[in-house]
Amino acid sequence: MSSFKSCHSALVLAAALAAGLALALPVHAVPAKTKSKAAAKAKPSPAAASYAQREDVQAFASAVAERRRLPLFWLQRELAQARRVESVRRLIMPPPPGTPKNWAAYRARFLDGARIDSGARFWAEHDALLAKAEAQYGVPPELVVGIVGVETFYGRIMGNFRVLDALATLAFDFPTGRSDRSAFFREQLEELLVYAAREGRSSASIKGSYAGAMGLPQFMPGSLNKYAVDFDGDGHIDLDRSAADVIGSVAHFMAEHGWQRGMPARFAASPPTEADARARLLAPDIVPSFTPAHMAQAGAQLDAPAMAHAGLLALVELQMGDAAPTYVAGTANFYAVTRYNWSSYYAMAVLDLGEAVRQKLGR
Repeated sequence: MSSFKSCHSALVLAAALAAGLALALPVHAVPAKTKSKAAAKAKPSPAAASYAQREDVQAFASAVAERRRLPLFWLQRELAQARRVESVRRLIMPPPPGTPKNWAAYRARFLDGARIDSGARFWAEHDALLAKAEAQYGVPPELVVGIVGVETFYGRIMGNFRVLDALATLAFDFPTGRSDRSAFFREQLEELLVYAAREGRSSASIKGSYAGAMGLPQFMPGSLNKYAVDFDGDGHIDLDRSAADVIGSVAHFMAEHGWQRGMPARFAASPPTEADARARLLAPDIVPSFTPAHMAQAGAQLDAPAMAHAGLLALVELQMGDAAPTYVAGTANFYAVTRYNWSSYYAMAVLDLGEAVRQKLGR
């Protein structure tokens, strides 16, 4: 997806910064909290002007009313509540370049005892729902548990911004200094309004990240409308309070993005010692492109399960700061996890956390 793919909760962002990673922002999952206590309050300044009188906002409302068959007066009323938030414009900027990436530091942020314990409680409490999602979508419990744990620490960190403010700010006042993604955020603002109308909610009441991601799984509004499911059958989709909807929606998203039932996500691997051969295997990045035999012929060392894998593999490099990188062989399922966030570091953290929780429960 060429749109913002990534990001996750505040701790995901903090881990990325600490590890020197410049992660892309996702369409459904983005950093949930702010970088400081002041930003975390997510309040517009007293002088922040309403968007109600702006011609571009009025044109947007008219177009959405026609396109989505929503009452124009309702859209105007909702958008009149939006305020420009300067901290949103600051936080959307990429981190400064130059810090070495460090997988060990990134991993340590998510593989701590508190998060593993919380994941075990989440799994135990919702075991039946996780089993139901696996039966329906083919997505194992540890993957769902890993995603929710990395994204929001099982609901502890979901963001305190009014999503209406965040999306309006980025839709109509996107900052200069990086690639302009205002069109993407206008799409997400439209999707937020569609969701609010469908659920009978005021868009101003919905809280989330500074980039507009919502709920335990940090879905962007467009992903919510496309992939979220009413897994508890109550007639509503609630990613803040319904564990069933959260679990079903994450599993559905992964299934729709290529997760294959029963396939491992990665195998142990060592790269070729010859630089040119290593570069050729690393060129496709996380996209599975080579058979195990091809990788072995190029000089990569794969374990027996990897050599027996029937599909294609990618040689994935994880940098370790000043130390030598580490590597894995990623399958199509590893690539599927990166559709939630375009980052091999993110995918590895999700997979490792889910596995650690599984081991904690003795499954």
